[in-house]
Amino acid sequence: MKVTIDNLDGAGAVDYSAALCSDGPVKIVRALNEPSVCSGLLDVGDAGLAAPVRRGRVVVTATNGTVVFTGYIATEPEAVYAGVGLKGPVYRYAFSAVSDEWLLDKQAVPLSGAGLSQPGGQMLTALTNRVENGLFTTSGVMQGANVGVFQPVATESWSKNAGAVAGAAYAAYRVLNGAVSMQPAGTVTHALSDGDGTLQMAALKTASVKELANDVTLSGGEEPAAYVTESFAGDGATTVFQLSQTPFKPAGASTLISDSFGQAAIDEQIWEITDPGSHLRLGAGGLTISGGNGLDGQTTLAAIDSLEMGGTLVVEAGNVQLGGASAGVICGLYEGATMNANCFAGYNVRQSGGNTVIVPMVNGAEVGTVFTMVQGHSYTLRIRLHCVETQRVLQTYYAMVDGAVQAYGGGLVNAPMQIVFDLQDLGLASNTPATVLYDGSVAGSPASCTLVAVNSVQLFGSMGYCRVTRAGSAWVVSTLASGVKMTRLMGVAGEGVDCTASSSGKVTFLNGRVPVAGELVTVAYRTQQRAVARMEDAASVAAEAEGGGTGTARWLGKVSKPETRSSVDCENAARAVLSFATSRAAALAGTYGAVNPAADVWPGDVLAITRNGQTMYVVVRRVEISEGMTRPEMLDYRIAFANDWAEGLGLTLSETIAANALLPETALDSTAAGSNVLANLQQLQVVSATGTALQVDAGTAPPVGGGFEVRRRDGDFGSTVDQDLVLRSPVRSFSIPREGQVEHYYVRMYDGSTPRLYSRFSSAVFTDLPVSE
Repeated sequence: MKVTIDNLDGAGAVDYSAALCSDGPVKIVRALNEPSVCSGLLDVGDAGLAAPVRRGRVVVTATNGTVVFTGYIATEPEAVYAGVGLKGPVYRYAFSAVSDEWLLDKQAVPLSGAGLSQPGGQMLTALTNRVENGLFTTSGVMQGANVGVFQPVATESWSKNAGAVAGAAYAAYRVLNGAVSMQPAGTVTHALSDGDGTLQMAALKTASVKELANDVTLSGGEEPAAYVTESFAGDGATTVFQLSQTPFKPAGASTLISDSFGQAAIDEQIWEITDPGSHLRLGAGGLTISGGNGLDGQTTLAAIDSLEMGGTLVVEAGNVQLGGASAGVICGLYEGATMNANCFAGYNVRQSGGNTVIVPMVNGAEVGTVFTMVQGHSYTLRIRLHCVETQRVLQTYYAMVDGAVQAYGGGLVNAPMQIVFDLQDLGLASNTPATVLYDGSVAGSPASCTLVAVNSVQLFGSMGYCRVTRAGSAWVVSTLASGVKMTRLMGVAGEGVDCTASSSGKVTFLNGRVPVAGELVTVAYRTQQRAVARMEDAASVAAEAEGGGTGTARWLGKVSKPETRSSVDCENAARAVLSFATSRAAALAGTYGAVNPAADVWPGDVLAITRNGQTMYVVVRRVEISEGMTRPEMLDYRIAFANDWAEGLGLTLSETIAANALLPETALDSTAAGSNVLANLQQLQVVSATGTALQVDAGTAPPVGGGFEVRRRDGDFGSTVDQDLVLRSPVRSFSIPREGQVEHYYVRMYDGSTPRLYSRFSSAVFTDLPVSE
């Protein structure tokens, strides 16, 4: 084994092989999705070599030319007293080096948005480039399986984040010889068989480290629950309305993208710039735009991170000035390539009658009011979006079943979207209402979009800042006595808005915007609860029950990674767990020793071990390589392996469960075909409210043999439960009799099956309205 060390003293890589001590041989430890460590003991005196130093680069190469380790000495080598020689005390130097990602771990992980439904390799490459662009090559990163949602953690190192994204893709990363690579687990398989003599039975040790489980309960994060529409009556004087429940607000930062364009150059941690004609630059006014090449999508400033189009979002560009002859799109949200046909929402800028005008654009077509920009005026442009679903991208969980990786979950959540375009002329008083150019909705919306701050066909002007904020799940609409509906703008005073909303559920209207007598104020929002799911493998339960006794083997816990954001995610994760936890040998772990194996072994490789005619597939988790200090070279490999139930890869499990999780009383069959719930009533609304009745439109036709069930309390839905039942309607539109000023009703759809299936969550109708005597 050859060991070279570059002490950064100008001498370059020096061969230290002759200084290796037999009582402290080189040892390399490789762990799955973690940095590798190389240690050893050097006697530099007799070899006439300099003592190794911190940050020295270590390269270890096997006799056959295979590079088995590259990295850096992370701490000052320890001087180990070895006795007294002719020239005085003699010291040896014990060193410990960390693989190349040590350099990446010294850098800060920048704040960034979540990767959404992308290949794991694409996410890892983006993470690496953001931490230290150009330091390492990423050509060896395979795209691999799709990851649903991955959010880098700025307080953790590059290797922690890289390990998380690799695990989520059921893959293994490594950094070797200046290159970052990642490949799906099992890309390399080492076949070991007692039949052909490749398996040394004495070197194989296995053990079952966990009992089987066929009934799994998992808890996740806080999720949005009931779809609430809460109505209040305006009287011209009341300014504060307290919601009955606290609206759900997603975890994480409320600011998703923000740039004040105050740096010396465009921030490439936030934006990807396409500007062959050098039309975009930063100046005193922020982002300065000086034309384009006349083509759609050729001169752009696009956010690197995609936006999940869930909950309430506000896209905002401030201090915008546009000059004559301008053409292009400002604040465009694109699904796919940057071109008008793919623009879900954005401000279209064009010429009309010699004036520069700005027009809302939805799904590639102009909508709403045309607004004429005044030369020299500065504007704030906002696009407000509200979706009743906050999770639009589902997580994907992976598990290895009989040597093949299986996926559970994934996909996108379809949902309608409310959209409002409004702008402020900053030359007017701060309390002047914003001008609404469009207030409408679309039945179907993309699950994710890319924000393109500027798509300059031929724009001239500047933009002071651009940001996207997440405002929770609340949305306020007023219905006047005339029947006219309008969205009430939420924000902070001075932005031309109508009201503010606190985290505790208090909606406060500003002076001049107070709801008048006869005005119906409706607030749409989601409640929240702890995500939880319970699934069982019915076949395994039956098999375990043979011979008498219970067949249920229950396990409760939670998934730490990838994040379970909803009960649907919990269900899919539970299916993945059941795929490997129901075998009597499911939790299998062990070790295997080999000397000079035919091929180098890395964590993430698969061992296909055949003995007694049975083959088991296990993933290598850890490899220890020790130098035998012999000639010819003898490398002793000690390989630790495990399957998913013994040690997770595609998902990280913890045997704890959230204290506020409401545990399901019955388990769902994980092998049953079809869904175990009906669709939620996303578009249920109160069409009219009189003193005697609430007229409700469920928003969808009922299933054959089913209808809509209305109750006074959430839960206990079922054909045999009579308490709290108000009515069942077999038709889409129905009337709920009024009983008091303050009323709470919960509605779910049901079908004609036995037992009935219901919507997963209720759509709630809350009212605080006068009733007739």
